Amino acid sequence: MSTTAELLKQASDLFPDEVVTSAHVRHFDLPAGAGRFALITLDNGLDHTKPTTFGPASLANLNTAIDQVEKEAAEGTVVGVGITGKPFIFAVGADLKGVELLKEHEHALAIGKGGHEVFKRLAGLAVPTFAYYNGAAMGGGVEVGLHCTYRTVSKAIPAFSLPEVFLGLVPGWGGCALLPNLIGADKAVSVIIENSLNQNKQLKGQQVFDLGIADALFEGADFLEQSLIWTAAVLKGDIEVERPVIDRGEAWDQAVARGRFIADSKVHGAAPAAYRALDIIATAKNGDLQQGYDAEDQALADLIMGGELRAGIYAFNLVQKRGKRPAGAPDKNLARPVTKVGVVGAGLMASQLALLFLRRLEVPVVLTDIDQERVDKGVGYVHAEIDKLLGKGRVNQDKANRLKALVSGVLDKAEGFSDADFVIEAVFEEIGVKQQVFAEVEAVAPAHAILATNTSSLSVTEMASKLRHPERVVGFHFFNPVAVLPLLEIVRGEQTDDASLATAFAVAKKLKKTAVLVKDAPAFVVNRILTRFMGEIQNVIDEGTPVEVAEKAVEPLGLPMSPLVLLELVGPAIGLHVSETLNRAFPDRFTVSPNLAAVVKAGKRGFYVYDSGKPELDPEVAALLKQGDSVLSEEQVRDRVLDAVAQEIGLMLDEGVVAEAQDIDLCLITGAGWPFHLGGITPYLDREGVSERVNGKKFLAPGVASVPA
Repeated sequence: MSTTAELLKQASDLFPDEVVTSAHVRHFDLPAGAGRFALITLDNGLDHTKPTTFGPASLANLNTAIDQVEKEAAEGTVVGVGITGKPFIFAVGADLKGVELLKEHEHALAIGKGGHEVFKRLAGLAVPTFAYYNGAAMGGGVEVGLHCTYRTVSKAIPAFSLPEVFLGLVPGWGGCALLPNLIGADKAVSVIIENSLNQNKQLKGQQVFDLGIADALFEGADFLEQSLIWTAAVLKGDIEVERPVIDRGEAWDQAVARGRFIADSKVHGAAPAAYRALDIIATAKNGDLQQGYDAEDQALADLIMGGELRAGIYAFNLVQKRGKRPAGAPDKNLARPVTKVGVVGAGLMASQLALLFLRRLEVPVVLTDIDQERVDKGVGYVHAEIDKLLGKGRVNQDKANRLKALVSGVLDKAEGFSDADFVIEAVFEEIGVKQQVFAEVEAVAPAHAILATNTSSLSVTEMASKLRHPERVVGFHFFNPVAVLPLLEIVRGEQTDDASLATAFAVAKKLKKTAVLVKDAPAFVVNRILTRFMGEIQNVIDEGTPVEVAEKAVEPLGLPMSPLVLLELVGPAIGLHVSETLNRAFPDRFTVSPNLAAVVKAGKRGFYVYDSGKPELDPEVAALLKQGDSVLSEEQVRDRVLDAVAQEIGLMLDEGVVAEAQDIDLCLITGAGWPFHLGGITPYLDREGVSERVNGKKFLAPGVASVPA
């Protein structure tokens, strides 16, 4: 038994629930008399939508397949070896379910070494090797192909990435060492660091080819056949693959420096994965691959035992699992069909909603507003966006025409909503206005129609209180920009019935949104936490701490933007309105900043100007600020803000605003873009001791987003 096989056998006991990937070898004669060829196919035996992963047993199966082809290559019975995946999926990397169970550093190190030892054998075969990326390839799936001599990629590939840094790891089976030596350090930094920290951006097949990761690009329909024809031509010498000379001088160092700048701007040193990956890329400059592999092993083991990786896996599972099976959602069989949608309002938010419903449901959508000019503008916005999709090739002309024909606008609600199954309002955020709108809609809409509100902070129960049938009113709170942020807070009013709620969840699923059931409580989840968070920042500024100190204090969290930049995105007037709403509900914890009120009164769009290309405090805003003389340090500000957030989350869980802390984290990840390495927020608060300091206990059980006890 080889050392590699022994290593994998020992590690397999640590992955009790591994979905094992097989590695079947089949042989055939290549076209044009190129010779006998061996092809390894990775397949986990599940349906074609289930990803193929690498755990110890899966790696052992691949190792056994390589034993066979290694012997054949040495004997000269095959002229080449290829590796591909089952239809639509190549492989998506390490088995994260098993990784999160690891308790010892030496076990984590064994996983790194095991993957390296198997993959390196492909590079060491006596014949050329070929990777055929026929479908989704991520992490170790990409890396196994990097060990091959040549690579082809399908134009139809939906996702290709090295996402490890996004999760709190490094590409640890050759990615950090091999990729920069293949395509250059700068392109490798883009794939490994920039794309990962840009919400795990995925590459398409054309991009993989353009970057030089793949040597040939073929259509998806006959991808394998074309890849084998190309392979035969390469082996016969009819095609010579040329690769660029890698610049190992100043350009390499500049690429690493660019990567550090990107990491600093995204995580501000708070999460180590990006920096460890960049260290390995820097080491790989000399072309010593084994030195790079050894560094990958150590980094992988260190990070697997760290909190950021556990939080990253936790966040990934929230989005991929809990986000698709919402806690507390009623029986889906109670949902009623939705064949027409009404939208009250034709402003920007309402128009975005109309476009989303139109694209996802492909049913008639009708907008109303108070005058024809607004209605025409709303419909015009939707038409213009469809034209943009057409221009980008996202829809064809027939579909564009059909979608345009489905959207209309009217002034008369009776004309527009008499046969609507789902009507959503997106009008001015004032309870009286919304009550009036719902009264008007109820008078003309069918008895079964759902009445949904996109309110960000007002009471759904109060909104429905004057209706004859309040049981059909539901909160349907989207986040801006609607097309980008996945979260949809579905709010159950006190009288909302199960059928209405089930219909709301069914619609959310068709809209491809991550739906979370939320109790009807002031500002619901995301806005309540963000308002408490930003409120403390505003409080310390009002009390005397300089703006730049208050802002910089929370940089170590690695949030997508600073509090005051976020306020600018939301809009100071909306931020003020939400803080006033929460102040009325919880005056002991939520304040209304007089400085924010002054900024809104002055008509300012935010605290900053960007004349120099970066945010600088607007002199006019600075003149408005009235501050006390209490100046805090960055650490003091950070502690105060985190304590406030921990307190608020504890109170929200006590109130039953959501089912569990996991829903809080899911909301912050998908609705506010909070990073995976925080796990949302509660794993970070637990890890930093804030939860116990404030609430006397951790939010999550041991082993959830942390190393198992």
